[in-house]
Order: sequence, then C-alpha cells, then structure tokens
Amino acid sequence: MVSVMAQQTIDVHSHNVLPEFTEFLERHGAAMEETFPLPKWDVNSHLAFMEDAGIGKAILSMPAPQPYYGDADECARIVRFYNEASARLKADYPGKFLFCASLPLPDVEAAIEEAVYALDTLGADGIKLATNSRGQYVGDEALDPLMEVLNKRKAVVILHPHKPSPVNEGIIATAPLAIYEYPAETTRTVIHMIARNVPARYPEIRFVIPHCGSFLPLAIPRMKAILPAMQAKGYMQPVDWEANLVHLYYDLAGGATPEVVKSLLTITTPDHLLYGSDYPYQPAEVLTESLKRMRSRIAEDKELAPYSEDILADNAIALFSDKPNRSDNVKMNHGNPADLCAKEPMQADGIVRLSKIEVYPQHLDEYMKYATEVGEVSLCTEPGVLTMYAVGEKENPCKITILESYASRAAYEKHIASEHFQKYKQGTLHMVKSLVLSDQTPLNPANRINHFIL
Repeated sequence: MVSVMAQQTIDVHSHNVLPEFTEFLERHGAAMEETFPLPKWDVNSHLAFMEDAGIGKAILSMPAPQPYYGDADECARIVRFYNEASARLKADYPGKFLFCASLPLPDVEAAIEEAVYALDTLGADGIKLATNSRGQYVGDEALDPLMEVLNKRKAVVILHPHKPSPVNEGIIATAPLAIYEYPAETTRTVIHMIARNVPARYPEIRFVIPHCGSFLPLAIPRMKAILPAMQAKGYMQPVDWEANLVHLYYDLAGGATPEVVKSLLTITTPDHLLYGSDYPYQPAEVLTESLKRMRSRIAEDKELAPYSEDILADNAIALFSDKPNRSDNVKMNHGNPADLCAKEPMQADGIVRLSKIEVYPQHLDEYMKYATEVGEVSLCTEPGVLTMYAVGEKENPCKITILESYASRAAYEKHIASEHFQKYKQGTLHMVKSLVLSDQTPLNPANRINHFIL
C-alpha cells in the first residue's frame, strides 16, 4: 500500500515522447542525434508508472533534440503540434498532468509568439528551454526579448540539457551525452546565465535546473573565487549572487542521494528542491524503486527528514501554483478554482462591453505591453472585473476588440479610477487612432458571465 505522502509526490521532470515527434526526427535522420534513442511512451504506461510509484501529478515536457533543421516554419509547426497535444493530455486527465511548452528556437520572434500562445491560450504551466538551440544558449543576449515576455508572465522555466554546440564526437561515441556532457552542458548554461545576471534581471522567472543541479555546487564556489580577478581585468561584469541564485530551483532526477542533496544545499535552500523522475528514460520499475529508496533515505537522514514532504511534493505545488499569470485565467474557464481573487457575481446593473480600438502600426508592440499589464493587474486584483478577452483582426492586427464585463456599475467606476487603468489610459493616448465603446445586452440574462479570460 502506498502511503498518503507518496500519493502526493509531484514529478517535475518527465517527458511525453509523442510518436509524431519520433517520426519527425527519423525523417531528418536525427533519431540518434542525442546519442541515445528516444524511449517509447504512451499515456497509459505513464499513468501506470505514476500509480505504482505513488506519483500524484507529473509535469510533461518535450525531450531533446530541438526540432530545428534549417526550416523555421517547419520547427514552429512541430512545436505547435507538441504543445497542443500536451494541452489535450492535461485536459483529458485532469489533475494528473501539467505541461511546460516548448518553443521554436533559435527563431526568437517565433518563440515569443509561441510562448504567448502557450501560456495565454493553451494554459501551459511553464516553458521548457533547451540549454542550447543549435548553438543559441540560454543567457545569450539574443534571447533577452523572450525573457522579457516570460518575466512579465511570471513563468516557470524548466531547463533541459541538449547536445552541446560544439561537441567532441569522439568523446560522446565513448561516453554518450547522458553520462557527462548533459551535466556539463547544464552547468555551462547556468554559469552563462549568471555571468549575464539573467535570473537577476528577470526576477519574476523561476528557473528549474535539472539533474540534481549538475556540477553547480562545485562550479559556483569556483566562479565566486575567480570572479574578482576577472572583473579587475575587465573580462567579466559584476554578478549579483543573491539575486541570481534565489530564482533557481533544482530537480533531483538522476541519482539523488542524501550526499547529493546536501551538496545542493550549499548553494540553495530546501524549499527550492523538487522531485523529478526523468520518465521514460529508464524503465518504470527502476524509477519506482529509485523513488522508494529516495523517500527512505531522506526520511532516515536527520538533517533532511524535516524537508521530506517539501522536496517530494509541497515545493512543486507552491512553485506551480504561485503563478499569477494568464494561464491561471485559462484554467478558471475549465472550472478549476483560482487562488488569485474571488469574483463577484454579475448584478442587474453589470456591464458587458465591446471596446473596438485601432492602434497606429508603429505603436502596436508598445500598446500591447500596456494592455497586457492593465489586463493582468485588473483581473488579478479587482473582483468586479470579470472578463477581458482581446482579439485582433487577422488581416489587420492593429484593429483590436476587447470583450469586457464588470459585475456592476460600481465595479466599473472603481476600475476606471484605478491607478493601473489610469497608467494605461494616459500612456496609450498617443498610440490609439480610434476608440469605439459599444455596450451589449445579453440575449439570455440567465447566462451571466462569471469567469474571465485575458
């Protein structure tokens, strides 16, 4: 019999290996690109593993390699397919799966578009980033615009090692990537991020580092020791250690022992440790036994025992629940309770309105930043703001229509007097070419609006 604690274990590191993805790689002759064949996967086997191991919920993500072979549109299509398939799995098995969406990098503009779609429309629970996408490493300056988008949405970002670029083919022929290069690749990427103060500059992103933090417990003290000399010579910029490290979390996939966990605790705190299985890269029975052994060894260790439930479940619950972004709004429309704020019921003097806005083309991107901010703040902080659903015309994206609903006239008046609305109004006056407000009459008053989307 599985204990109550075991049933609540949350697995933040697992992969849904879709057959369409495997076939895609085979068409490109890339089935062995990561020096190990993709394992077979199906949802029933995954659920059976979870049941046997005592895992209550798993976060799914696309495995390596990055599906880019010179055709950006092709990459975007397979990534979109993967994300939508993952969203269906989450919907079909409520409470069992969450998912972190993949992005079609190295095309940054396409990646931003997909991130917005995945988080805002599909209700993705985070983003999965390869350590490098064909040589474009997380932390590179080219990805700063993407980080701004993810930061605004307070995204959880799961890193996963991919084949280094470049890599010594002779070495990986002897020791496949998973043996050494994956931990080294993860460490390389995080050090690169820290050197550019990426976690510090985008403080609303929470990064999950895989495989027990890889070599970071060794690399970070060394970097701290050498950094002053590098700065003195002008080779590196100052690093805000506390601001960088506080945003890093670590999954324990791949051989976590009490010794490994204690090593991680030299660079982080117990509330930043998470369980991960790496299913299905090892047989289910091996992973089940590994989790059983981890539970036992942590429980028997006097230093770690107080944090057992935190590591196995509670930290992940807190991490993936503490996301006041628009994916939470999507989840509300599937009937799940929101933790952001209780919504007021629609009253007799409630307002349903279409705001038809045309924005000057040169200001569209800037306008969307203002509109996104006011929408997020309003929905998350004002119980009387029920709906803000924006759409843009396909033929002319500068023409935007927003469906708004307010629980009452008083709620509407409070909204337009708010600081965040006034910031939006004053900041976008010069960007708006035209504005038409059209109040609507519900055809069936019994169908009152009691949800919200942005």
